[in-house]
Amino acid sequence: MSETLLAVSGLSAGYGAAPVLFGLDLAVSAGEIVALVGSNGAGKTTLLRAVSRVIAARGSIRFAGRDLLPLSPEEVFTLGLVQVPEGRQLFQRMSVEENLQMGAFRRRDPAGIARSFERVYQLFPILADRRRQMAGSLSGGEQQICALARALMAEPKLLMVDEMSLGLAPVIVDQLLDVLSDIRRSGVTVLIVEQDVFAAFSIADRAYVMETGHIVREGPVKELESDPELRRAYLGMA
Repeated sequence: MSETLLAVSGLSAGYGAAPVLFGLDLAVSAGEIVALVGSNGAGKTTLLRAVSRVIAARGSIRFAGRDLLPLSPEEVFTLGLVQVPEGRQLFQRMSVEENLQMGAFRRRDPAGIARSFERVYQLFPILADRRRQMAGSLSGGEQQICALARALMAEPKLLMVDEMSLGLAPVIVDQLLDVLSDIRRSGVTVLIVEQDVFAAFSIADRAYVMETGHIVREGPVKELESDPELRRAYLGMA
């Protein structure tokens, strides 16, 4: 059995006096793709922000055996827990290559960074062709690819991808899902957060279903797909 890479226990978090998460438990093992699904407002992005230490939280968050609660976002990033944020958040007036360099800004291994550039350009040939182009001039799908590649430049152990499919055509989403599968095969564990349950379930090993700050279902994707209540509520199937 693979080691547990991320272990979240009794996690509560929110914004000011407004609670959003209520005692969540979640685990991701090394080598998995795990999906976190739920409707808009369920608390999925808040969970990622708490894990990344962008917002305060109570409970327990451990990554590769390390307690994350006392750490800053920069320290968490350095440990190899890297997030691709909703909306991509590229540096629009910087080139593709400059955006990728920003992904490696905390690294101090020039030879390793050069290998990472070679790797992402092999994985995403379109970025090699557009390396001098301003990121803001890319299409939506190309910007999402650039955001994924920028995250890979940090050499993540766990890649957390927030709402990757948002605003993209289905054919582009399918291509990006294939990319995430390739990333997993390269040795990177993936936690994908999605409103699009079909998309997330198509590549995930296990999934958690969130509603109003609570985990209401969890298990292997094949089991969840056969759950009658979940099929009606999230997959639109009887």
